[in-house]
Amino acid sequence: MTKLLLPLSIILVVGLPFLLRDSDGGGFSADDRVVIISPHNESIRHEFTRGFQEWYEEQTGRSVRIDWRVIGGTSEITRFLQSGYLNAFRNHWTQNLGRRWSMEVENAFANPSLNPQPGQPASGIAAEAREAFLTSEIGVGVDLFFGGGSFDFIVQANAGNLLPSRILQTHPQWFVEEVIPSTFSGEPFYDKEGRWFGTALSAFGIIFNRNALARVGFDDIPRQWEDLADPRLFANVGLADPSKSGSSNKAFEMILQQQMQLLEQELIANGVSGDSLDKQVREQGWLRGLGLIQRISANARYFTDSASKPSIDVSQGDCAAGMSIDFFGRFQEETLRRRGGGDRFGYITPVGGSTVSVDPIGLLRGAPNREVAERFIEFVLSPEGQSLWDLRVGTANGPRRYALRRQPVRREFYEEPLNSLRSDPEVLPYRDAESFVYRPEWTSHLFNPLRFIIKTAFIDVHSDLVTAWGAIIEARNEGRDADADAAMEIFGDLSKVDFANASGRIRDILRDQNKLLEVHLTNEITRHFRQQYRLATKVARGLGYELNSN
Repeated sequence: MTKLLLPLSIILVVGLPFLLRDSDGGGFSADDRVVIISPHNESIRHEFTRGFQEWYEEQTGRSVRIDWRVIGGTSEITRFLQSGYLNAFRNHWTQNLGRRWSMEVENAFANPSLNPQPGQPASGIAAEAREAFLTSEIGVGVDLFFGGGSFDFIVQANAGNLLPSRILQTHPQWFVEEVIPSTFSGEPFYDKEGRWFGTALSAFGIIFNRNALARVGFDDIPRQWEDLADPRLFANVGLADPSKSGSSNKAFEMILQQQMQLLEQELIANGVSGDSLDKQVREQGWLRGLGLIQRISANARYFTDSASKPSIDVSQGDCAAGMSIDFFGRFQEETLRRRGGGDRFGYITPVGGSTVSVDPIGLLRGAPNREVAERFIEFVLSPEGQSLWDLRVGTANGPRRYALRRQPVRREFYEEPLNSLRSDPEVLPYRDAESFVYRPEWTSHLFNPLRFIIKTAFIDVHSDLVTAWGAIIEARNEGRDADADAAMEIFGDLSKVDFANASGRIRDILRDQNKLLEVHLTNEITRHFRQQYRLATKVARGLGYELNSN
């Protein structure tokens, strides 16, 4: 058995890259090749493979193969890129430059705060490491990062893992307000330096199953985020883990943003203004939004690693409702209808509850097939590529097999004659998003702390969270309102992760990437909330108030 371990290990190491390749890349015999890492599903990969191959041959007279690398969601991809560039730069630093590796070099090479200033030579080992990385051509064997959220692309661009594409120079007429705006409703739609570009629009909303809702006594469909916290949906909400899914975390950020905006409106109506208004919106709005996320989490049947799983489970009636990015919901709705499933499943974007953000593409440093990669970016942003997102199957330039049900970034697709050819002509994101303006100064710097807080305070202690919430619901149903109120006060105490802690200590530890401190912080928060939820359970059941009692 021991003799077999070495050859088996070699087979696994050699074969793993082939297992990660996607089978719809168009075969292995082609003139040219492009390697794309992506969280996109098989339907998107299929349509863009076929569309690009036809467009590329028409443009160049050559055939092309897309080598898709599918390793999971956006969070897994970003971790792969970070570790890949770390290993590549370590090799470059020690082998090509003959320098000694150290933790200082490791912490500096991808640090954007150390970017060299014009006319000033690098001074110190940290600055030298950063400059060496930014002037290198090291890579990870992948040409393009395609799909995810703008936050992750901004992080990759700032780290230096994404390089400017030439498309801003070759097609400047595309990047104007009438075609692809630079920003909309407070969200960036492309990088001013050309390191990433939004390709499709995304909103966030609620998926639901009418039959399952009726089963739990929910008479209407959930229309606002607050509806997902309704006690009737206890153990009937499907959610994705924001530490594994960037789109899921963005949806939770939308809840925070909406609660902050609602609070701002209330405060202004009461005459609050200036610095006091801003302070209260940040501090109280954060707690209000986080409290809503807590109650929705307490209604969750599970937190899954896959952002698409809740749509499938809700459509099958395993959950009554859930949170989803719009295209997962609409695609599942389309799939169910084609299979004769009727209209039991649906998706809705809460009015005033979601901004419109983009699904980007970016050129990776050290791209081995840069010329073909530039062509793919051009195709995705061209009218031909944009037609694949939401035109009906069989229309000119549209998809051949799958209706992708995603919204193009180019504005002309929401005007006639193109709008009537879309699968969702009633969905007008540039119009609908006007009721919600994303305020990045409130929460964008807390994107990582938010997912960390949800993970440690709600997910890692989910069984205790659910038990406490169930006990509170039971007390309320039995008419023991005093017990329920007292328990709810304990249950909803989020001072441990309030705005000051989130933007201070928690953010600092996560930003410094000190794994030991992060582990200590994780243990501290989970232990705190486990105790808190267990105490809330006892109080709801009328059993006592001592925090340290068993």
